[in-house]
Amino acid sequence: MRPESWRPTAPLSRLRFGTMPPADAKAKIAFELNGEPVEVAFAPHKTLLEVLREDLGLTGTKHGCELGECGTCTVLVDDTPVLSCLLLGLACAGRRVKTVEGMAEGGTLHPLQEAFAELGAAQCGYCTPAFLLAAAALLAGRPSPTRDDIKQALAGNLCRCTGYLKIYEAVELAAARMRGEDAEPVRETLYGRP
Repeated sequence: MRPESWRPTAPLSRLRFGTMPPADAKAKIAFELNGEPVEVAFAPHKTLLEVLREDLGLTGTKHGCELGECGTCTVLVDDTPVLSCLLLGLACAGRRVKTVEGMAEGGTLHPLQEAFAELGAAQCGYCTPAFLLAAAALLAGRPSPTRDDIKQALAGNLCRCTGYLKIYEAVELAAARMRGEDAEPVRETLYGRP
């Protein structure tokens, strides 16, 4: 190595390091989670997905691709479906967050949860929480969705097991029941029946 090619690195300034938070620094925020006020402290770099699972113990929201491509981590923030793997936890301060754990009320399943179970719309179930929340957001704004509306609303959620037909049928059944109709599934749609 030639002497002129080697140069000592310049010392890093205190200014650059002086602004970095310590590795164990925690941010503390307050927000509404499943209808209840919560406060949580966590590392400021964590995503909402990590805060929900690791700091709050709500494991219904699933890790998928962590790139925003599969939709498995969908939760509702201010009633809008968002990919929790792409949203920093800090961005939720003062907002309303809903996870699948907040869907059932008073020990009674949400009509979407009932319809998914009744029709066998969940097979392995890994993607189901995200589908339920995306469908709930759809039905909150559009109580009588068409099949195309349902497909569009759920397009960001991937399922590797079901082929989607049972999911669409479950959303249609739940929508009818939520509108007060005395809806029953068509016999051919029932899981395990001819």
